[in-house]
Amino acid sequence: QVQLVQSGGGLVQPVESLRLSCAASGSIFSIFTMGWYRQAPGKQRELVATITTGGSTNYADSVKGRFTISRDDAKFTVYLQMNSLKPEDTAVYYCNADIIDRADKSLSPRAYWGQGTQVTVSS
Repeated sequence: QVQLVQSGGGLVQPVESLRLSCAASGSIFSIFTMGWYRQAPGKQRELVATITTGGSTNYADSVKGRFTISRDDAKFTVYLQMNSLKPEDTAVYYCNADIIDRADKSLSPRAYWGQGTQVTVSS
């Protein structure tokens, strides 16, 4: 069974940095696009950044120039380096990946989500 396990996050002051990690494990056949989303209190979940198997990235306008997404395919892991954090970055962050489970006879990719991690930016 495939699962995504997140680490990192916590409480930081404005302009500080944090790094989130998300590792996939289980009966993985292949991993495609990986990404990060976030959900602030009272708001809908929104895209933060994605990265394809070829390394192409896409960022929300609000984080461009401050956040960097990367992946290590040998470790089935995606990272989010967050610099110059702002109070408005406060949210629960979720990783996401499109994965083919080798135990799934259809061998069709489906979306998996991490458990979520709280990031709080406050002075």
